[in-house]
This record gives sequence, structure tokens and C-alpha cells, in this order.
Amino acid sequence: MGFAFRKAITKSGLQHLAPPPPAPGALCSEPERQIRSTVDWSESATYGEHIWFETNVSGDFCYVGEQYCVAKMLQKSVSRRKCAACKIVVHTPCIEQLEKINFRCKPSFRESGSRNIREPTFVRHHWVHRRRQDGKCRHCGKGFQQKFTFHSKEIVAISCSWCKQAYHSKVSCFMLQQIEEPCSLGVHAAVVIPPTWILRARRPQNTLKASKKKKRASFKRKSSKKGPEEGRWRPFIIRPTPSPLMKPLLVFVNPKSGGNQGAKIIQSFLWYLNPRQVFDLSQGGPKEALEMYRKVHNLRILACGGDGTVGWILSTLDQLRLKPPPPVAILPLGTGNDLARTLNWGGGYTDEPVSKILSHVEEGNVVQLDRWDLRAEPNPDAGPEERDEGATDRLPLDVFNNYFSLGFDAHVTLEFHESREANPEKFNSRFRNKMFYAGTAFSDFLMGSSKDLAKHIRVVCDGTDLTPKIQDLKPQCIVFLNIPRYCAGTMPWGHPGEHHDFEPQRHDDGYLEVIGFTMTSLAALQVGGHGERLTQCREVVLTTSKAIPVQVDGEPCKLAASRIRIALRNQATMVQKAKRRSAAPLHSDQQPVPEQLRIQVSRVSMHDYEALHYDKEQLKEASVPLGTVVVPGDSDLELCRAHIERLQQQEHEGAGAKSPTCQKLSPKWCFLDATTASRFYRIDRAQEHLNYVTEIAQDEIYILDPELLGASARPDLPTPTSPLPTSPCSPTLRSLPGDVAPPKGEELIEAAKRNNFCKLQELHRAGGDLMHRDEQSRTLLHHAVSTGSKEVVRYLLDHAPPEILDAVEENGETCLHQAAALGQRTICHYIVEAGASLMKTDQQGDTPRQRAEKAQDTELAAYLENRQHYQMIQREDQETAV
Repeated sequence: MGFAFRKAITKSGLQHLAPPPPAPGALCSEPERQIRSTVDWSESATYGEHIWFETNVSGDFCYVGEQYCVAKMLQKSVSRRKCAACKIVVHTPCIEQLEKINFRCKPSFRESGSRNIREPTFVRHHWVHRRRQDGKCRHCGKGFQQKFTFHSKEIVAISCSWCKQAYHSKVSCFMLQQIEEPCSLGVHAAVVIPPTWILRARRPQNTLKASKKKKRASFKRKSSKKGPEEGRWRPFIIRPTPSPLMKPLLVFVNPKSGGNQGAKIIQSFLWYLNPRQVFDLSQGGPKEALEMYRKVHNLRILACGGDGTVGWILSTLDQLRLKPPPPVAILPLGTGNDLARTLNWGGGYTDEPVSKILSHVEEGNVVQLDRWDLRAEPNPDAGPEERDEGATDRLPLDVFNNYFSLGFDAHVTLEFHESREANPEKFNSRFRNKMFYAGTAFSDFLMGSSKDLAKHIRVVCDGTDLTPKIQDLKPQCIVFLNIPRYCAGTMPWGHPGEHHDFEPQRHDDGYLEVIGFTMTSLAALQVGGHGERLTQCREVVLTTSKAIPVQVDGEPCKLAASRIRIALRNQATMVQKAKRRSAAPLHSDQQPVPEQLRIQVSRVSMHDYEALHYDKEQLKEASVPLGTVVVPGDSDLELCRAHIERLQQQEHEGAGAKSPTCQKLSPKWCFLDATTASRFYRIDRAQEHLNYVTEIAQDEIYILDPELLGASARPDLPTPTSPLPTSPCSPTLRSLPGDVAPPKGEELIEAAKRNNFCKLQELHRAGGDLMHRDEQSRTLLHHAVSTGSKEVVRYLLDHAPPEILDAVEENGETCLHQAAALGQRTICHYIVEAGASLMKTDQQGDTPRQRAEKAQDTELAAYLENRQHYQMIQREDQETAV
């Protein structure tokens, strides 16, 4: 690209990012600007401010350029940060230098200025120079040449961080007139809140005339009747321009849900949306945001968290009394996620692209959800001998969306909560939590603390006394259920069609299902069983004669003898994930759906999926054929699953488990979507009925089997846990007599250098030290990597102490640094899966991933980046557990 053209882009493309003249007193001059990782809603918010997160990304040149790069001047390695909203990468000390090149982030609001605030405006593109860019040029349709070193200066693309359009950085592709054209906001424009809607307001003057003070006081009195959002000044005002095609979205993320998944996914939403429509619930809850956006037409809400997070948002909407109430969609990040399962959002988030999630929210159907009031008062007929000092007269919640229960399940949950509050450091591991639940349930079963539940309760449903029926059943748990799902996906009322004596179960019919459980039926729940169906009713009066454990949507307490009334409160407006209207494949909408579909099924191991899901072609090559199924052309994945399991059972019975193809499928296998995104991603089993076979596959359907060995998926990549391949020299190995001196270290090094696998085994059996180093501190593993000997590397990984993995030679390189620099993908796979650290740096400050990038091996670098991220998560979990 010519100098004049680049200069024009820099000048024109960045001018529109510079802020307009600030309003008097609107901006505060600070000696040092704060590095922010959250959106600033104060009156001192900076126009075009970046949102920084720490990153290990090294494939992008520091965006400020060599002239202003502090790290370049210091000539040392420093930490880097990435802006979640525009995805530029800079050294941490270089953030202040962005002012000198006049580069700001995509503006998330507009200044009031002197123009009429109702004047229609449009959004301009936010052009960013990229030294790495995926996809193809919008003009010529060709891919972008990738540059890998951190010090690469060449700009390969220019892309907009609003609409994501990207062009080659040359005159023939990126025309100068495109700089000033309006931005469409991209494929998700219908849910993006334009920055032109968000107006920074001026603070009212402090000096007012006496007459105006009186008017203002009168206004405050009137405003107190209008609603909580009126009558007080806010730094930002929302001035929407309604459109019937728009469904503006507010995203609320609970960063602590689902093992801190929320903290990671929030960055993706900041990239796809306006940062001022994404809210971290740990920063004050949803109320302020909902008040601010209450006048936005067609507003939708996405709750990212567990069922408790959804209940929090619904209760806040009740308080604010928004008319009409915005419908709420769910991205399940919790553990049970029963409400999310009911509304087709699945049992938990895995790795579905955020872009797909936004499309589902936009296309989802609006449905109603019953919400139930709970009113508890002390039972006046209970004697003093029935009082329990540890009991309370108040329920933890006065409304429920999912269920209210008492007895065994509530007692187990209460024990867990009380133990966690007393010793929180012992409950930071999901595995430990599950073990505690299991242990508590078993001890409660042995003690039989809930076996006399029926003697201490009276249940009246719609005026009918069910107490005699309950006493005959002798349940240890009673559940008042609003939705079909309970206890992480089980169906306690039974599957549709199994309850002919009752109306079909619905979440919007104004009826509760009342179910009793014995210990036997509780145990059968996990294998498809159900409880004793007692009744369906509109109102419940429950009377307890002693303190009994209860829980409301998972919140437990020990409730003193009480009289509890359950009645319909209202209906919440929700978004239900919709099934596509057509089974036509996404890649070819014009093709008719065949009556029958004959399709090849192939499965992928978890090792290969984690390593290669970013590369479709490599993952397809790594897959193992399972067989062929014939299904109707309009089959959804639930039907396809039944055909695959029938096929696999026939194959297994006929051929036995003699080959990878015949290895039995594990119960946890799931479908992979291979067509609708730039990479493979998993489909939650609870959402299989929403997807057609032709949606996720073209000529072949792929499934992920977590128990399939990586060696089976790719014979040339045996897993570290698989047995070492037999060698012709193996039978001749013998231990030498005790009086024979062990081999010298030089002999071992020579065997490793010469790729003499049999000799190395013989020397090791004779007592050779596999941790021996040469004069340059290089281990046997360093030498085996340098010669590319896969057999020797595998042998050392299986037999040498773990310390060999991260041992460094004189220049600070580990064996993984060396393998990455040489582009040895298979050996890198061996070393990483054996547990080598991906965070270690050599004397130049490079990690193994950075060495692969310098070697311009993009696929290896991407694999190492994936595993590095996974390793960091594991380390955080281990530190938290400790």
C-alpha cells in the first residue's frame, strides 16, 4: 500500500474517532488515565475509551507503532493488553501512547454538543489496521496473508470493529470513499444498540433562581409518582429511534456462574455489541441498567448465568413494573439450569459461538412463564415443644419460578449451604461439592431424618385435602413444580404421554404439579423415572406442625412450623429458543430436502477436538468412521441419535471391540456442528430437538466421544496414556547384574542423538539415568527433540521423572520451546499432553507458542494457544481449590 494512501486512511479514518469538542465541565483532566476493564458510566467517561484485558496474544504488532512503543525503547518483554471492543493489542506501558496517534476505540455514545439531541444521526465505521485477519476480503473475495511475528510491521487488512467488514490494505480493495460511509452495524444490527441512541447529558447548573427552585421541587413531587427512573439526574440518557425490525438487547452476565465462564464470555459480547449494552452483574446488579433502558421499544434481555441469575432479573423487572416487560432469554452458565432446559437453551454453555447465540436470541419465540407467590406465617397451633432454635419464620424467597420443595432434597441442600458458609475454603471445587452432596444424601438416608414427613404436614390443593393420600404414600420429599425440569434436567412428573389422568404439563397454564417422592422414586429420577403424581392445582395451603427443611428454587432454610400459601403471582415474558422453520441445509437454501438421507457418521476424540477444533479440515482427517445411517430428510438430531446408537450397537455386537471403529460409544457423546460457523462446536443434548441433521452436516455428520482415545482417532498421534508401541528390540531387554556399573550418561546422550531407540531402552534397563544432562545443560529429551525422534520422545515421557518436561538448557529453552521452533507438531502434542508448562519463557521472553509463530507455523501456534488457555484455567481452578 502506498504511503499517500496509508496516510489518507490514517488521517480520514481516525478523524471521525476523535471526540467532538467537549462540553464545559464534561471531561476531567487527569494526570494519568486509568486502565479500565469495565465500561465507565460516570460523567467523566472518556469518549472512545478502550476496555482492556490482560492477554498473552503475541501475533499482533504493538498498535502504537515503533515510534511510540515503550517496550521497543526499553528492549525488554512487558505485559500486553487487548481491547475487548476493538481487539487491538498493545504493551501495557504503551496504552497512554494511543493518544499520540489519535486512536480511540469505537465510540459507545455521543456527546450532546450544541445540536438538537433529537436530530437523526448515523453510525460511522470504526476502521482498524490489522496485521492478522481471518476470513476473506469483502471486495476481492481472497483470503488475507497472515503475519506471525510480534514485530511484523506490515498491515494486511483494514476492518471495522462495528460491522466486522474487512478489506485488503491496498487501494484496489479498500477505496477511500468507504472511510466516511455509514456503517450497517453488521449481521447483528437488529440487536445492537447504536451509539447514537446513548447521549451524554450535561449536569444541571447549581445556581438557580428562586422561582425555578420552586418549580423543581414541584417537579420532584410529581416525578415520584411517575417511576423510579424520573426525578434524578443521570450522566447518560437513552434516546431510542424505534424501528419494527429492531430487537435491541441488554446482556447481563454473572461472572461467577459456571466456574467463572461468565468472566470469559463477557469479552465476546463487548466485541459483537455496543459495550454499553453489556453489564457485569457483580458491578451493582441489573436495576440501574433496566431503569435507563426502560423506554427502548422491543427491548430484549439475555441473562447469562444460572437459574438464580434469571430469577434475580425477573424480580427486578417486577419491582420496576416495565410496560410491556421485556422478554428474557437465557445463556445457561449455572449447574442445574432447569429453567434454561425448559425454554430450549440447554443444560449449560460449552463452546457455541457468541454470534450464533445472538442470532438465537433475535429469532427466539416470546412465551409466558408462570411465577408463584409464597406467603408464610407462623402456625399458631404448633406447641412450644415443636419449636427449633435453628429454625426461621421467613422463607429465603417470596416467589419461585421453578419449584418449591420440602423434605429430603431440601435437607441435603441445607446441609451443603451451612457447611459451605462455615468453611468456604473447602467448597471451591465442583468435584468436592458433588462429593459432599453425595455423602450428605447417603448419611441422611441412613438416619432417615425425612421418613416421618407425612406425619407433620397438611396439604390442601384447590380446597381438596390431600393429607390422607400423602400419609398412605409416606413420601420423604414433596415438590410443587412449575416447569417440567428439576434437579439438573430430570422430569419428575414424567415424560409427555405418560400421565393420561392429567392435563399436559405446561409452564404457562396457571397450574402447579404436586409430586411426592419416596427414596426409591428419588433414586429412579436419574435413570428416567418419576415421582408419584398427586395433583395439578392453582392454589396450595401447606401447614407444617414442626420445623422442616424447605427450599425455594435451590435456596434452602429450616422453616419453623408455618402455614404457607402458594398462589399465582404473575407471568413473566421469556424468549424460548426456536427450532428452524426448515430442514434445508444452511449452505444451500435452494436444494429441496430429500425424503431419505444416507449419511456417513464419524467420531472425534476429545484430545483431537481440543487440539484441532479451530481447523475443520484437520479435524475431519482426524475423525474415525463409525458407519452409515439412513434417516428421513427432515430428521432432527434426537431422531438421528436413536439411529446412530442402533447402528453402533449392531456393529459392536457383530464385530466386537477389536478396532477403533468398533470401540463402543460412551454415554456422553454429543453432536458437532461442522457447517454453521468457522469452526466446529458442540451441541448440547438438551437442544438436539431444535437442530436438523442437514443444518449441522453436509456429506458427513461428526460426533464427539470424550472416551475415544486420541490414538484411535489418529494412529500417528498416540496419547500419553496409551501403551508404548512394541519394538523389535523389546524382548531382548534384560537388567544387568548388580555388580555391573551403570551406563555412562554420554552413552545415553549418544543413543538419543542417533535416534537409537533400542539402545536407549537397553541402557535405561541397565540403570542409566534418564535425567542426565550434557555440558550445555541439555537433557536427553532436548536431544531427542532436535533429532525429531518420536519413539525416543515417547519413551522418555513415559519413563523419565516429570521434571524433565520443564528442564531448561543454558539459553532458557525447554524441550517444548525447541519442538515448537522446529515445527514438530506431533512431538509438541506428546509433550503438552504429558503436562509441560506452556507459560514458561526463554531468555528472549518467548513462550513455546511465540516460538511457533516466529517459525510461521500457524496451525501449531493455534494449537499451543488453545492448550495454553486451557492450562491457565486448570491452574486457576487448582489454586482456588487449594
